Amino acid sequence: MRLRVEFTTEPFDLDEAPAHAVVAREVIQSADLDAVDVGPFGNTAEGGTDAVLTAVDALLRESLAAGATRVSLQVNVIEGGEK
Repeated sequence: MRLRVEFTTEPFDLDEAPAHAVVAREVIQSADLDAVDVGPFGNTAEGGTDAVLTAVDALLRESLAAGATRVSLQVNVIEGGEK
């Protein structure tokens, strides 16, 4: 199965990326995922089930430890993805 994860971390700061946002970006960019898109208002990545779920676990643990007070995420199954 192939999954897509979309996420944001808060609190939000328009002047400078907070530590939790930087950590979240590093986790996703270093994970074994495809089609990673990191932006100021949301982030997405795609990959196989194990890779996405492992990345989500690390994302939650590390961004909360770095000061995130809220992590919003959505995980979708991609139609026609790998089996």
